Amino acid sequence: MKIFQLQPAFTIEVPLDQREAIKRLKSAIASEELCGFAESAGTVFDFKIDRPDRRFWSPHLSIQFSETESGTQLFARFSPRPEVWTMFIAIYFVVAILMCLAMIAGYVQWALGYTPWSLAAVPIGLLIISCLHVASMIGQGLSADQMTLLRGRLERAVEMAFGKEKTSLNP
Repeated sequence: MKIFQLQPAFTIEVPLDQREAIKRLKSAIASEELCGFAESAGTVFDFKIDRPDRRFWSPHLSIQFSETESGTQLFARFSPRPEVWTMFIAIYFVVAILMCLAMIAGYVQWALGYTPWSLAAVPIGLLIISCLHVASMIGQGLSADQMTLLRGRLERAVEMAFGKEKTSLNP
């Protein structure tokens, strides 16, 4: 895992057209072995952790299909659950806006000849953003076992759906 990679990703190449690949993978996730561990909507599939095993930092694995010259590419990305990801992005956004406002206020204070004390909020905001990044890295470390489980489920679904066709995995 790379230290600055917020959402690890990998691709799988399948030598079938997109519609057939989606149809086969939908059949695979509907099987008794994988039923309830994944859901699909259009060209997007989501593999998730069982509700009793979910923790705050539990990931989910999102797969998107796209056409390529040689068939279909499955782009898989690990990320926090959507509600956790939304919270993190909202905090990043609020802190960034507050930092911009602090810089504007600091400039106004400086231009009027006052001490630009509001600029003290900028390093505080950078510290908060750094802490969020460290928290996300810790969360990835704590959920490594669940990431392995999700990837295994995807690989099993791919094996069930495309077992006879040659697939290639790109980390």
